[in-house]
Parts: sequence; C-alpha cells; structure tokens
Amino acid sequence: MPPYRRGMLRPRLSFARQTLLLQVVVITLVVSVGLFVFGWLLDGELTVQYGERALAVAHSVATDPDIVEAASRVDPRTGRHDPDGVVQARAESVRLSTHVLFVVVTDKDGIRLSHPIPGEVGHRVSTDPSEALAGRDVVTVQRGTLGDSARAKVPLRDQTGQVIGIVSVGIDLDDIQTRWRGIVAVAGLYTLAALALGVAGAALLTRRLRRLTLGLEPHELAELLQEREAVLHGIGEGMLAVDAAGRISVYNGEAERLLGIHSPVGATLADIDLPVGVRSALSDDGDADNLVTVAGDRVLVATRRQVWREGRSLGRVLTLRDRTDFEKLVSELDAVRTLTEGLRAQRHEFSNRLHLIAGLLETGHHVEAVEYLHMVSASSVVMTDADDQAILDPYLRAFLAAKRAIAAEKGVGLDISEGSWVARRVTAPVEVITILGNLLDNAIDAARLGATRPAWVEIVLAGEQDTLHVSVADSGDGIASSMTDRMFEQGVSTRAGDSRGLGLAIVQQSVRALGGAVWLAQSGGDGEGAVFAARLPAVLAADTGADQD
Repeated sequence: MPPYRRGMLRPRLSFARQTLLLQVVVITLVVSVGLFVFGWLLDGELTVQYGERALAVAHSVATDPDIVEAASRVDPRTGRHDPDGVVQARAESVRLSTHVLFVVVTDKDGIRLSHPIPGEVGHRVSTDPSEALAGRDVVTVQRGTLGDSARAKVPLRDQTGQVIGIVSVGIDLDDIQTRWRGIVAVAGLYTLAALALGVAGAALLTRRLRRLTLGLEPHELAELLQEREAVLHGIGEGMLAVDAAGRISVYNGEAERLLGIHSPVGATLADIDLPVGVRSALSDDGDADNLVTVAGDRVLVATRRQVWREGRSLGRVLTLRDRTDFEKLVSELDAVRTLTEGLRAQRHEFSNRLHLIAGLLETGHHVEAVEYLHMVSASSVVMTDADDQAILDPYLRAFLAAKRAIAAEKGVGLDISEGSWVARRVTAPVEVITILGNLLDNAIDAARLGATRPAWVEIVLAGEQDTLHVSVADSGDGIASSMTDRMFEQGVSTRAGDSRGLGLAIVQQSVRALGGAVWLAQSGGDGEGAVFAARLPAVLAADTGADQD
C-alpha cells in the first residue's frame, strides 16, 4: 500500500461502486420519466388524431347528397324528417365501413334521424348540439349513450346552405386505449433494452475509472493534487516541463509570469511563442546548468534536467530564475565602472600633461608650454563646450566623457555629432545608459578590430519632446548580410566566443520595455561600418533645460 494511503479510512462502499449505483439510478429514472412523458404525449396525440378522423368521417357524411335530401324531406302527415329511413341506412353503412362507434344524424331540433341502436332514433341527443347547429365544427371527448368517445360534430346543410341538422361521429375511447397500450408496449421493450445497455455501459465506465485512477478514491486523489499544487506553486522559481513528444505537461504560475505563456497543458512547443533561448533549452537533450536567456524585458537563468524512468526518457524539466534585478544592478555597476575607468584614464593622461607643462615652464620654455596647451585643448577627450550646450543631462555628459576616454585608450575616437541636441533631463538613466553602453561597446570593438584607420565611432543624440533618438555608427568592417536579420537574437554575434551574442538582445528587450524600437539602419561593408538606430520614448523629462546643472 502506498504511504499516502496508510491510516486512511476507506468507505464501506467504494467510489466506483457508488458511481455505478448512481448511474444505474439516474438511467432508470431518466428512462422511466421519458417513457411516462412519451405515454402521456402519445395519449393526447392519439386522442387528437382519432378526433380528426371522426371529423373527417362526419364531413363525408354531411356532404352525402342522399343523406342531405333525405334529412330535408318531411312527412306532411306526421311532420317527421326522413320518413323512408334513408338516413338510418346510410349512416349505419358508413359506421360499419369506417369502424367508428356511432354515426348519428339529427334534424335542426336535435332529434336523432340515425343511431346504432334503432330504439334511440326519434329521441333527442344526449349532448348539446348547439355549437354544431350554429354552423361550427366541434371535436370533443364526451360521454354519451354509448359511453366515452372522441366525437366530432359538424353542421348538416341543405342545397341552399341552411343548417338543417348535425352529423355526429364518435370513436370509442377503448379503441384509443388499445392502440395506446400497443405502442407503449413496443416503446417499453425498447426502453428496457436501452436501460440494459446504459447499465452495461455504466459498469464498463466504472471499471475503466478504477483502472485510470489506480484504484484510488477521490479524497486520496484530492490530497495528491493538493500536495502537487503546493509543491509546484510554492517554489519561487518558474518550472516548465515537456514530455518526450515535446508537449507541455505542466507549468506553474511563476513560469507563466516569466515567459508570458497562456497555453493549455498538452500544447506543443510549436504552438506557443517562447523565447529562442527557452525553446532551445527545451528542445535539446541532456542536463544543463546556468543557461542565460532573455524573455521579454527579463533576463533568466535556466536549468534543464532530463527525466528518465526505467531507461526511457519521459521528457525534460526546465527551471527558471529571474535575474532581471541582478542584471540591472550589474548594468548600474558597469556604468559606474565605465565612469571610473574614464576618470582614471583622464587622470593618468592629465597627470602626464601637467608634468610636461611644469617641465617646460621650469626650463623657461614658455612659448612651447603655451603651444602645448593649445594642442591639448584641441585634442582633449573631455566634453567640449559645444557638447555641454548640446547635451544638458549630467548622466549623458558624464557617461559619454568616460566612454570617450576608454575609446581613446583603445585607439578609437568617439565623436558626438554636431547634430546632437538633448535639452531635457533623462528620467530613466539606468535603461538609457544600458542601451547606449551596449551599442557603444559593440561599435568601439568593431572599430578597433576593423581595417579602417584611424578608427572612429560617431553617436547622434536627438531629443524630441520626451523621446530620445539615438544613432551609433562605426568604422568597422560592417555586418555580413547573412546575419542582418538575426542581429538581435540571443547568441548571434560577429565574433566567436561562448559569452557573445547577449548585448544586442538585452538592448532590444530594454528598448521594447520602454515601448521603443531599435534597428540596424546600415549593415556596412566595402570600407563602411554598421549603423544602429533606436527610438526611446518617455525617457526625457517634460521640463526644459532651465533647471539643468
């Protein structure tokens, strides 16, 4: 017995048997009610049909010219209608041929001219003939001298259209009941067969239910489900599992949040939109640790485990850890490190220049010292006055000055285009510096490794209300046409190395998180480098540069 079933009190009647009994009761009840409703509807329908049949017979009698003529004839001596008994003979002939209970013809006073019992002829009818005498057809179920019957009464008219009597035709209700019992008996046989088939199906279904649930009771399954949900959704990491056929077998809420998936369990990997890195991790076999991937605006670290049972692969399980906040902290530290490196390079360079100037002044070479100062001012790597006026944000000024110093150490000139103009503060410095830093780092490396000398990188920054437009060009060798469509995919890089191909992917995700766009404006080649452009909305303050530093 499995450990999760120990100590549990099993009910005296198992759930499978309870289900079987319930199904048998429900099927029996439904079939019984159905048969009852069928019989009730059939009784009313048969009564209506027999009433219509009686009405048809009555109309045929009322239009018989011999009966009309005989009913119109009156004996002048006795005042009786149909003195020759033609109506009685014709009515009985019709009754016998149609197998109805009675065919009664009366005059306009309701006196019978025909009746199955000859002694009733000449007497007034036992039911009210007024409606038929008023010219209307009547179909009812009534009790008369011959018992209960479904009867039809129609007016009897002469050649001028005047009502001279009525024709009443009745069908015995016993005939209707006999017909009803015959039909219900046949329906009952079919009902019993359906009941037996339903019970057999319920038994088979119950047996299959026991096999599918491994004989577990519902409360045992509920406890297993609760334990599974507690484990699955209680962990702080995202978990996504696929079976051997590549179908999603389970995922928790954290995985749904990190990956933005809303696909039902059982969907294939081809049916859902997954990041390239996650899809690759789920498609590959074997175990893997610390797979870095980008999903939306998040940086994830994934771990893959292959699941085996008795030598057979059951699928793969992927656990996901959110490292977005960590990556943002790293980006901030990179920005600080960039500024520090820039300041270190500037301090080292200016220290050497000051030593040279001091030496020239001490040796009395004042003219040479002045000329050297002019040369230093022309080639300084710090922000110029023009740059200070064009870019008023302190974050951008400090960042660009540091990047210019670092680029100079690598033998690359970083120029800020004369068309640059940013008159507002940056409200999202971490995101903007992350995007600019990755674009400039790629451009500096491309220019440093390119064939063009002197190597250069040019950046254009333009503010339009709260939107910042960026363009970065370099003197590198450009990007091959085979890679232009995949530049922003994770793992795609123009240089070899396991840690390559993440910068532009992070740039794209960061830009999308801001609601902007980044694209390759020019792939370069034939002595020209690549040009990347980006549009970053809502990253500049609404106020102008009046309160800037």
